[in-house]
Amino acid sequence: ITFCQKWVCRMREIQVVFGIDMETDIGSWTPFYEGVTKGTPLLLNLFAKKSIPVTAFWVADTARRFPEIVREMESAGHETGTHSLYHETVGDSLFEIPGTYPLLPEEVQPRIKLATDILEDIVGHKVVSWRCPRLFGGTHVTNALEALGYECDATYPMYFYNEQLFPYHPSQENWTEQGSLNLIEIIQFADMGMESKDDYGRDKDQWPLYRTQSTEAFIPHIESFMSYLEKNDQSQKPIVLCFYFHPWEFWEMPEGVIHYGEGGVMPDPFLTKGCGKYCLNQVELLIDWLKSKEASFLTAGQCARKWHEILALQEI
Repeated sequence: ITFCQKWVCRMREIQVVFGIDMETDIGSWTPFYEGVTKGTPLLLNLFAKKSIPVTAFWVADTARRFPEIVREMESAGHETGTHSLYHETVGDSLFEIPGTYPLLPEEVQPRIKLATDILEDIVGHKVVSWRCPRLFGGTHVTNALEALGYECDATYPMYFYNEQLFPYHPSQENWTEQGSLNLIEIIQFADMGMESKDDYGRDKDQWPLYRTQSTEAFIPHIESFMSYLEKNDQSQKPIVLCFYFHPWEFWEMPEGVIHYGEGGVMPDPFLTKGCGKYCLNQVELLIDWLKSKEASFLTAGQCARKWHEILALQEI
């Protein structure tokens, strides 16, 4: 670790948000729920052992099938968030996915409301945190979230837009720009200090390097981002590291062709590599490393409320 990276860790507050996208297995390329039913208990044990809160972003149809798991996560002190109705594209597609089409703008708010109602009926209170599937966000989404009383949207893919480095209030006209919405947009981690070799910049995202390689390979990219902030931002605002995980990553997934219905899928190897015990061990190592840097672990809602205060002070 360089002196600069050590200095950043020591001087700036580090806020960590773990978002768990509760959906069907293998990036929702299958209709199965091995991860939700068998991976989630392993995650809950890990988070209890490490005493950290997370936000479970539930696909509403998944929550409707497993309401007891939603409530179990809540009773363990974790936040319930929303992740669309059927893991659909609610915003703007960043890259092509066969057979997947974005909702029409006029469909977005009613669809989000339906998903929200399902979650709120299960947990019995207001749900305030949202994340778009595949980080395909959009202005129609943030405006709908604002109208529905959400506090935060943990979607902004820093690897793609390359502009915002800290949580912000999005604009009503363009969600990727700062504006006057009350909603807080939380930035998804990317290594902004590296040169991308991908057409869309996805290699800066770094998911799921901790699983396909190791936490040891993942950590230098976090340090690279910290160093990038030190060189390009003098505000000393807290560093926010928002990561996304999925319960299916923590349960061994089948490789090769997975058949169901009238056909099947053959997921790319990176989707299934390292799933199971290896992933669980590597994420535990990641938590330990972040704790060694005195990082504070927050739910998405907690992070949003802190940034409401931070941004309000900037305006004074």
